[in-house]
Amino acid sequence: MRHTRNQTTTQTLADLYRAIDHQHAVTITYLKPGETEPTVRTVEIHELRTASLKVANKRITGGGIIVIAMCRLRGEAREFRLSGILSYTVHRTGYVLTMPENTTYQPTAPAPTDDAQALFLYELSRDKDDADYRPRKRLALAA
Repeated sequence: MRHTRNQTTTQTLADLYRAIDHQHAVTITYLKPGETEPTVRTVEIHELRTASLKVANKRITGGGIIVIAMCRLRGEAREFRLSGILSYTVHRTGYVLTMPENTTYQPTAPAPTDDAQALFLYELSRDKDDADYRPRKRLALAA
């Protein structure tokens, strides 16, 4: 077990990145903000992100590093702040959970360039509210 207070953030990040590379599970002791009792979770880390800083009333808040992982207890994706991790143990067991696919972004098909009617229908299909609308009359092309 490694205690994060006894090592630098760089050493902690190196161990966590190594766990990601080898796909090894990590047991963390985590203290949630505003709570006094730490929780112990075994997670499968998939990503480490940097959080953005927020400036409000000349005070800088936020920032830091966020660990994106699958929690074995809940079976779902979770986010943990690196500053909240009190201790961790890297195991030799591999990943057993699969990270859900990102469904927030779906690239659209390229717009047609040859026909005005095809371009019109393409634009209608991009708008989810009016995707079922079709004009009653044939549109006359302006020259």
